[in-house]
Amino acid sequence: MWENVDAVLLARIQFAFTVSFHFLFPAFTIGLASFLAVLNALWLWTKQEHYLDLFRYWVKIFALAFAMGVVSGIVMSYQFGTNWSVFSDKAGPVIGAPMAYEVLSAFFLEAGFLGIMLFGRERVGPGLHMAATLMVAVGTFISAFWILSVNSWMHTPAGFMVDPETGQFLPTDFWKVIFNPSFPYRLAHTVTAAYLTTAFIVGGVGAFHLLRRRKEGAEPSKATRTMFSMAMWMAAIVAPIQIFLGDQHGLNTLEYQPAKVMAMEGHYESHPDGAPLYLFGIPNDEEQRLDYAIGIPKLSSLILKHGWNEPLDGLDTIPDGDQPPVGIVFWSFRVMVALGFAMMGLGLWSLWARYRGRLFYWPWLHRAAVAMGPSGLIAVLAGWITTEVGRQPFTVYGLLRTADSAAPLDAPAVGASLIAFIVVYFAVFGAGTFYILRLMSRPPVPHEPPLKAEATGPTRAAGITTVRRE
Repeated sequence: MWENVDAVLLARIQFAFTVSFHFLFPAFTIGLASFLAVLNALWLWTKQEHYLDLFRYWVKIFALAFAMGVVSGIVMSYQFGTNWSVFSDKAGPVIGAPMAYEVLSAFFLEAGFLGIMLFGRERVGPGLHMAATLMVAVGTFISAFWILSVNSWMHTPAGFMVDPETGQFLPTDFWKVIFNPSFPYRLAHTVTAAYLTTAFIVGGVGAFHLLRRRKEGAEPSKATRTMFSMAMWMAAIVAPIQIFLGDQHGLNTLEYQPAKVMAMEGHYESHPDGAPLYLFGIPNDEEQRLDYAIGIPKLSSLILKHGWNEPLDGLDTIPDGDQPPVGIVFWSFRVMVALGFAMMGLGLWSLWARYRGRLFYWPWLHRAAVAMGPSGLIAVLAGWITTEVGRQPFTVYGLLRTADSAAPLDAPAVGASLIAFIVVYFAVFGAGTFYILRLMSRPPVPHEPPLKAEATGPTRAAGITTVRRE
């Protein structure tokens, strides 16, 4: 069964599968943690009950999504030792410290204050509870900071030397390792994407309940209207910013990873007098051309080099062995961009509805918001695929090839673990996602019940004390 299967390809598929599952949860919880902090602050400031109701409604969903993100992240990290031990050995001296700092400065911060945020409102008082909620939100951002720093270093390595005897990457300037050339752009683009992801999920849930109440002939609750309104404000303001950040990230990528941009644009051939922006086409790697191409002349040069006639190199300047898989990168990039503009369109539509006083009464706007609910999750996956597949055939761009990074495993071993991951992930995380959708399917209600801890007293650390009964 596994005779003609490449073990490295299976290891790549396994890592892609697990990281895709994992990335969905932080993409949601990073934004949701900040949303909960805003709701809690508004409740403390105004004492309006619907803010507290919304906090209690969404904190239950956050708790479940956070737990699934932690579990999926732990499983993913083990693959650095099982499937990618050569990469871990060579790059470990550089990336080991930032990954350890992520655990020490971010995960412990989140985990340490999470219990207070979930169960501590009546136990520690409103001030400390608000501080704990802020710490969880800050912790999610710091976690993204360190992980994206490591990932960015793999794309634009800096601040290192290569040991001539061991071939290991050794840090020479830790600040350059962290703040490598692509890191600021990737951090801003990814974190903003997480906020948009949360906004569209919250907006989709709010729109769903607005439509349901309309069908029932009843007025939606203030909490439902508030979460839909807040989500649409976020979409209207942040989506255009995200498109701008994406453009800046693309210009940085053109400077440091030109082959990736060539694949994103479908430019097999160089264009000395201005390159077209291809809207559609079927990449043909064998013939090195884009079949059935439909494009706008010279627009790619205008976007990437700010001039109609500026030259752009194509993949004909890149050796065949150093070219990324164009088909995957070409289409994932277009999915991400299309969803980004759709998000901006929905945000602008909501502004018009708000101006007309119809934000809560235009059913087609609400249907569009429901349809766009998962758009952020799809967009971040498409962006992640564009970034990571576009880096191939390297793990450390230009320096360490993927084929040379894998552990010396046989295909049957990797294939068996991949099948086990697929079965377990769909069973466990499928059940968790189903439960999250069940929580979302009911609207927030006045006096929304809080999360309740099972324990009714202090936890005993030295066994159970026998109580004498008279």
